[in-house]
Amino acid sequence: MSEKNIQILDQQSMLQTYAKAVLGMLPLPGAKAESLPERTLRIADVTIDTNNLAEYVKVCRLRLRDTLPVTYPFVLSFPAVMSLIVAKDFPLPAMGLVHMSNKIEQIRPISVSDTLTIDVHAENMREHRSGILVDVISEVTVAGELAWRQTSTFLRKQRTSLSDQPRPEKVDDAPGADGDLPKTTLKVTGKQIAKYAEVSGDRNPIHISKVGAKAFGFPTVIAHGMWSCAAALGILEGRIPDAVDYSVDFGKPVLLPAKVQVFTRHTGSTWEIALRHPKKGFTHLTAKVTAR
Repeated sequence: MSEKNIQILDQQSMLQTYAKAVLGMLPLPGAKAESLPERTLRIADVTIDTNNLAEYVKVCRLRLRDTLPVTYPFVLSFPAVMSLIVAKDFPLPAMGLVHMSNKIEQIRPISVSDTLTIDVHAENMREHRSGILVDVISEVTVAGELAWRQTSTFLRKQRTSLSDQPRPEKVDDAPGADGDLPKTTLKVTGKQIAKYAEVSGDRNPIHISKVGAKAFGFPTVIAHGMWSCAAALGILEGRIPDAVDYSVDFGKPVLLPAKVQVFTRHTGSTWEIALRHPKKGFTHLTAKVTAR
């Protein structure tokens, strides 16, 4: 992106925009654009709220350190992500977007004392058999150098030219598929997820309201995918390198309250993780943690 396509956000404007998005989680009125906006939203001079960080690691069952958890910059970038996808020039309505996958590239750890610049833009809108995919890119720089990058892939369910293609055969080769015992079991409650919603700023009704969840087709409230993404790393704490790639594919939602089994596999420089339903065995999340 060139400098002329960068829009600077201040903290107040982000809070106001997010409040509009939360109010019903509806797209803004008016015709939608047909292509992605060619602009970047920037939040400059971001400092770490250590109280918020402490609450985050507690609710995600991580350890408090002098560097940020690999997943925490998502919280810092989230208001800008919301500002982008609820804008009139974003071609897909915010309501109904499904977070399909997430990839974090941590080039170096971020210190709690660092001052950050966060840039967010969208790219690579394309057809999928189940709808339209788009990537939302969040980048964190420190003193002008890239430290962290996240690609969040969202799906808008609708018919496309690929909809009639045959479904690919599903092969479950993630940890736990071979009958191994889980490393641990996570208990997840509605109260815990409500706390994560408060700490992360992601107050989507599907996570905090049974009525809101049912309005979007879920039988009850569900856990945030990014909470699962963070909590899954707890089993590997102390073994995650400073420079790391963390890729996640989201499966079936975690209906609350729940127990989730955590399985791992270590091969070379890569850890594989799976969160599974304890009785039915299907995956809620599969992930890979790889040293760069």
